[in-house]
Amino acid sequence: MTTSMLKPAQPAALAAPTLAERAAFRTLEKSEAVHRKLIADLACMNRVEARVEGPLQDLAFPLTVAAWNLERGLFVEASADLLADQRAGVVLLSEVDDGMARTGQRAVAQDIALRLGQGCAFGVEFLELGLGSKREQALCGGDATNDKGFHGNAVLAAAPLLAPAMIRLDAHGHWFNADTDQPRVGGRCAVIATVPAGGTAVVVVSVHLESRSDGAYRARQVEDLLACVDGYAGDLPVIVGGDLNTGNATGGDFEHEPLFTVAAAAGYDRHGGALDRMTLRSSRLSPEPPRAYKLDWFLTRGLAVGESRVVDAVGPDGTPLSDHEMIVVEVVGLAGAATTQQHELVMPEAY
Repeated sequence: MTTSMLKPAQPAALAAPTLAERAAFRTLEKSEAVHRKLIADLACMNRVEARVEGPLQDLAFPLTVAAWNLERGLFVEASADLLADQRAGVVLLSEVDDGMARTGQRAVAQDIALRLGQGCAFGVEFLELGLGSKREQALCGGDATNDKGFHGNAVLAAAPLLAPAMIRLDAHGHWFNADTDQPRVGGRCAVIATVPAGGTAVVVVSVHLESRSDGAYRARQVEDLLACVDGYAGDLPVIVGGDLNTGNATGGDFEHEPLFTVAAAAGYDRHGGALDRMTLRSSRLSPEPPRAYKLDWFLTRGLAVGESRVVDAVGPDGTPLSDHEMIVVEVVGLAGAATTQQHELVMPEAY
């Protein structure tokens, strides 16, 4: 995978297919070829929505970065406040809704960014063709349709987001199959941007890897992702964060995920807090006892990391905010051969 896989940004809101078009998608032949063409034809799957509100400043080291799978984003204000408590200058979000009935048709990432006073770049992982699971349908409050049906990843920052883009990691149609209770168009992706920090620039990436797969598949996703990041970032320092779904096929044995070997070979270090600190919890949508899985990680290149930790994903009243804990890393400066020079970012279109 090369920088040709980068999908450019636009300041305007992403336009969703009409309800009639979405209904028609559900009747299409369930094949990889059909799904690939559908993704290629949908503008919303090939753009990043990048909007900036308010004055933003260059970041400084030490820099706090948070990554969090928000499980749709049911609790926008409480989630934003927990992020604010961490003083995160960069926030990497996954599983956030935009125009979904189950989350009140809110643009979850954008609303969190506004509450934090940060800029936001959002990319669509999935175009949801239904209202979600039975538990999610119960949250729709009689609203029988999704305004947009978007579900995806986002990068937020208290600094200008330079050259935001999306990297699509697959288009095979795992979730487009007829046997799923979550009919969707799309596949796993990453949102990437560059933020000025510490007199240089840092490339930040929010990623969500496939859960319905084995470790070899996720390793290929990481290999493709880091190859694309390499073409985008050059020698700039990089931090990748998100739900890597490690150990999903091995009963939680994350140490045998080959993606970590792939990342190490590409010069990346792994951070995720204490190794015995798992990152799943019971939540409103996932009330069952959590599996002892550690799914969420940072991968860094060219950065000196002082601490990483897992933060309980609960509101001030004890309400679980997601089925994933938040992870946080403290970046204290540059390391190794990371450049202090601005790299000419390779983009498919000017933003």
